[in-house]
Order: sequence, then C-alpha cells, then structure tokens
Amino acid sequence: MATQNQSDTFDLDGETTVNRLGFGAMRLTGEDIIGSPADEDEARRVAQRAVELDVDFVDTADSYGPGVSERILGEALDCTRDDLVVATKGGLLRNRDGEWLPHGDPDYLRNAVLCSRDRLGVDSIDLYQYHRPDPDTPFEDSVHALAELKDDGVVDHVGVSNVSVEQLETALDIVDIATVQNRFNVGYREEADVLAACEDHGVGFIPWYPLGASELDDDVAAAVDDVADAHDASQQQVAIAWLLGHSDVTLPIPGTGSVAHLEENVAASALELTADEMGRLDAAGE
Repeated sequence: MATQNQSDTFDLDGETTVNRLGFGAMRLTGEDIIGSPADEDEARRVAQRAVELDVDFVDTADSYGPGVSERILGEALDCTRDDLVVATKGGLLRNRDGEWLPHGDPDYLRNAVLCSRDRLGVDSIDLYQYHRPDPDTPFEDSVHALAELKDDGVVDHVGVSNVSVEQLETALDIVDIATVQNRFNVGYREEADVLAACEDHGVGFIPWYPLGASELDDDVAAAVDDVADAHDASQQQVAIAWLLGHSDVTLPIPGTGSVAHLEENVAASALELTADEMGRLDAAGE
C-alpha cells in the first residue's frame, strides 16, 4: 500500500491550511511542456491519485501546454472542493519554439484569469501567482491587477514567482502575498535570501525544480547518495525530505506524469532525516 502524505501543514492565510508536500502538474502535458500528454487518461489518474494520497495542494500554470495542464486538472478533480487548494500562474506566453515569454500587461492578466477559471471549472481561483516579472511592464502594475482581481472575488490568494527580495517587498506593500515560487533545491541555494524573507513575513515558499537532480555537483551528489543509502531511499526522496526539513515555510511540489513516481515522491514525506544528515546536506550545498 502506498504511503499517504505525512508532511506537516502550512496556513496560507491563517485559515486555509495545506499539507506542505504538494504536487506540481507541469508534467501533465506533452514534450517540452507543449500540447497534450501521450496518455491523457494516465495524466488524469496521476492527479486523482495525488489527492487520494492526501496531497491537497496542486500547482499548475496556464503556460503548461499552454492550457493543457489546467484543463486536465479541471477534468480529473473537483477543483471547487474546500479541502483542496489548486494554484495556477499567469504571465508567460508560449510559442511553437517552446519559449517562455514574460507578459505582465494588466489587461492580459485579467483575461488570463478568466481563461484559467474556465479550464479549472471554478468561480474563484484558490491561489493565483504572477509567473515572472515582465521587463516591459512595471512590476507594480502587474501586482495591482492581481490585487484588483482578489478584490473582485475571482482570486482568493495572490502569489508571485521568480522574484527578488525587493520585488517581494514591493508586492507586499500592494496586497497580501500568500506564496513565493522561486527556484531552490538541495543543489541550488542562490535564492536563499528570498526564502529568508518569506520566513520573516510568514509567506509560503514554493521551490520549483525541487528535485534538481541535474544540478547536483560532486559534493552534494555524494552527500545525497550517502543519506539515500542509509535510508534505502532514492536521491529524489532525500531531496524532498531535505526541503521539508530545511524550513517550515517550504511547500515542495515535485511533479511527474507517472503514478508510480508520484507514490515514490509522496513516500518521501515519511522520510525523517537526522540532524547530522541535514547538517551534511546543508554544508554540501553551501
């Protein structure tokens, strides 16, 4: 029998509580995150299995597909459930070359929210995140648009992604920020200052690329391998367990298009690393 999600919890706003180990739905798409997956039934089953395993925080974006991941989640899940938080993101355009093009125009974001609501089958999006600052649009204008959408009741919580500490502080001056989603993992710590700012403000920190297998240098890989061997676990499971143990505000969202891989990721929530193991992993990645 697969292990249920055993991570502890985080309150997005003092009322909305989620288990800290979530699920990232980017991989419920085709190659290069463009188009439909080879097996849409399997993709829907992955999403359903995640919820069965007590994963109650699911993250996606309108640029995944584009639109495909949101559509599949809307088909597979009841995204209106009170015990499920489905987060999505807007602000990146895609093309056939697979590029990710920032587009933070306020009118575009307002339209993107309407499209995401339709695909997810909800009246209000649980958590809507600005995917990436747009150098051609003032950051404040983009965040003000999301604040207005929250005031209008079509977005419950606002998040930002790929931001600096200064941009986070700017966003906090405009609207309550529930989460920040930045790159961070056991082998990549360059945005630790943003995580520290999230801890100071009580903001959830969603580390994208949480497994970071291709980013492990020799020292980190050796430390991860030794810890994995000690627990009869995989590198990926150790990477997840390290994120859960590294800070109380981290909300890892490992993604996959495979039920078996999903179950392996969720099982990492039961992996208890010792203080010595955490210390070695911390030191290896510094």
